[in-house]
Amino acid sequence: MAQETQNHLAKEPQNKQAKETQNQQAKETQKQQAKETQNQQAKETQNQQAKETQNQQATKKRKRNTVYIYGNYKAYYNYRVDKNVGEDPRLAVLKKEWFEGRRCLDIGCNQGLMTISIAKKFSCESIVGVDIDGTLIETAKWNLRRVVKKEQSEVTKTSEKEHGSQDKVSESSVRSLIDRVSFWKENIVQNEHAFSDQYDTILCLSVTKWIHLNWGDDGLITLFAKIWNLLRPGGTLILEPQPWSSYKRNRLVSEVASMNFKNILLEPSCFPEILLDKIGFRSWENISTNVKGSNAGFNRPIFAFYK
Repeated sequence: MAQETQNHLAKEPQNKQAKETQNQQAKETQKQQAKETQNQQAKETQNQQAKETQNQQATKKRKRNTVYIYGNYKAYYNYRVDKNVGEDPRLAVLKKEWFEGRRCLDIGCNQGLMTISIAKKFSCESIVGVDIDGTLIETAKWNLRRVVKKEQSEVTKTSEKEHGSQDKVSESSVRSLIDRVSFWKENIVQNEHAFSDQYDTILCLSVTKWIHLNWGDDGLITLFAKIWNLLRPGGTLILEPQPWSSYKRNRLVSEVASMNFKNILLEPSCFPEILLDKIGFRSWENISTNVKGSNAGFNRPIFAFYK
């Protein structure tokens, strides 16, 4: 009995030491597992960050490589108009009598900023902006809603400050901008039945090059003929053609453009002659040879042709 007691007492330290060893090993195993988990998480985070970086670089590359074969640039006004200028400088050379109380059409309206500005500044009876790019048309509609909302807010603030109540007449005037301005997705060259109305004034600003490169001389003549038919007697065409040097810079945007460029016979310098002698306009004038406030490369002459 005494011997068994001694053996039991002798084993107790050994058991305690073995248990401590097991605990120590368990702790080390847990630390090792925790470390491995951290390393795995860190690796996964690095992989995720690497993928995000690759996606961002791919997106930037796609944006750089995006080719706008119709000149349907998404940020056209950002690099067209000097940031220090409050409004599109082309507005300064337009005459009020061409637009006030008149029905107007803006061909190649892009995001609609020029279209909206003309409606506001010159009080058109109506103005329609058309563009071949549906995404730009949706942006134009959004810009119109944004402008109307902003003006409604300004009218409300002014009325409350001056009269202590909202000026319903002024707000009605602002809301009418929605009724007077509209935007359509349209290919004016290829669509035979796009328009049922006639217009007093038609704008075609920095569009002719892209029609010329995509549809050649025939497409250009089709454009001019359709404009003639869409204009009421006594109507006005406001034309801003890109120079021939601009064609050369963009001739490689597509195989079609490259082929058409080689076959173009009607250069921009011939446009007045074509519009008067072949299309039927009675007279024309150069209303601006230098539009101040445009960025480099956009100081283009603007012509007015009268039906």
